[in-house]
Amino acid sequence: MVAEHYFSESPASDTRVREIEVTLAGTPRQLLTAGGVFSPEHLDRGTEVLLRSIADHAALTAPGALLDLGCGWGPIALSAALTSPDREVWAVDVNERARELTTRNAERLALRNVRVAAPAEVPETLRFATILSNPPIRIGKLALHELLHSWLPRLSPGGTALLVVAKHLGADSLQRWIASEFAELQVTRIARDKGFHVIEAVRATEA
Repeated sequence: MVAEHYFSESPASDTRVREIEVTLAGTPRQLLTAGGVFSPEHLDRGTEVLLRSIADHAALTAPGALLDLGCGWGPIALSAALTSPDREVWAVDVNERARELTTRNAERLALRNVRVAAPAEVPETLRFATILSNPPIRIGKLALHELLHSWLPRLSPGGTALLVVAKHLGADSLQRWIASEFAELQVTRIARDKGFHVIEAVRATEA
C-alpha cells in the first residue's frame, strides 16, 4: 500500500509513527517514520546511493539555497542540513504526513536551517543552487516530467541538480529526456551503484 500513497497529499494508510535508526552525515540517528510515506521501514537503497555518491560533491557546500524535492520523512534534507548547518535547506513534498515527519525529525536533530513546505508554499522567486532528489518515478512519466519542468528551471546560474533513479525504472531514458528538454543544462551520469544511476544536471553560468 505504501507505493499507492506516498505521493498522495493526505494518505489514508496507517498513521502509526515508528522510530528507526539511520546513519546520516556519518552518525547513527534515531528518526521517525510512518505508513503512507516513502520507504517508512528503512533508508531506501536509492537514497543511500545518492547520499554516498555525492558525499564529497561541491554542490553540498555551495552557497545558496538547497532543495530536497520529494523529501519523504527527510533523510536527504536532514543529511544536507547536517553537512552544511549554515545553509538554507528546503524540504518539499506534496504529502502532508511526510512534511510533518520531516519537521519532527529536524527538531529531533536540533536543525534550525531546514524549511519544510508544500510545493505551493515555496516563494516563486526563490532559486536554488542545489536540487537533490530521489524523484517519485511511480507517479508516472507525464506527472514526473511536469514535476521536473516545474523545478529544474529554478536552478540558479551555475547550480546543480542531482537525481537518483533506478536503471530498471528508466534512468537512462530520463537522463536523455532531461538533456533534450533543458538546453541550459549539461547532463551527465556521475555514478552507478546497486542498479541505481545518479544523474547530474548543471545549469550554465550566465555570461
